[in-house]
Amino acid sequence: MLAKNNKLVSGKRNNVDNFANGWQVVYTGFVLIMLTFFVLLTSFATMTPSKITRFVGSFSKAVNVLQHGKSIESGHGIKDVEVSIVPRENLIADLFEQVRNVSADVHLDMAELRPTAQGVEMTLKDTLLFDSGQANFTAGAYPRLEKIAQLIRRLDVPVEIEGHTDDRPIHNRYFSSNWELSTTRAVAVLRYFIEKEKINPQHLSAAGFSQFRPLVSGESLGDWALNRRVSFVFNVDRQ
Repeated sequence: MLAKNNKLVSGKRNNVDNFANGWQVVYTGFVLIMLTFFVLLTSFATMTPSKITRFVGSFSKAVNVLQHGKSIESGHGIKDVEVSIVPRENLIADLFEQVRNVSADVHLDMAELRPTAQGVEMTLKDTLLFDSGQANFTAGAYPRLEKIAQLIRRLDVPVEIEGHTDDRPIHNRYFSSNWELSTTRAVAVLRYFIEKEKINPQHLSAAGFSQFRPLVSGESLGDWALNRRVSFVFNVDRQ
């Protein structure tokens, strides 16, 4: 009987010891997680802003971190939360550098770049692609469109093609308004990229703005020429 009681006491002691030692496993795991976190912070010092954003998003999904005490319940999904630790201005600046560098690589000239709230806008004068009052490409337009297509493929971001006119009314046998002219030109460029250059249609969109988004206000020939343009807006928000 005494031996049996000793065995019971010994078994209880072992269970207590195992339970007491459990905190060491938890603490060790916590220390490893913190060590990994600080190693990642150190590595961020050598990473570009765009790479940091993409990495953090992938890491968050990989470890399934739930914010604000969310819990998983049967039959309910948890919506992914995008993680952004880089200011939008830095992302736009990074995209601007990419557009400029790739444009130089493909030898794309006579194009103007400027940052916008959406990303980066590349502007070409309308005469580089179209004859006056027309939406058919000139012979010299095709080499330039091929280079822009290379640029779009390499950047792999959403691109909106915009048509713009000056504020002088148009009425010819093809178009009855500047709305029609600007929209038809934008769609013509979009169709060329999809049908001839085989660019993914999901990355492209087209819009015509007539004379209502001028670069400059004025009534001189130079002002009108600046406002007649085709723009390519490279969107910093990847889809």
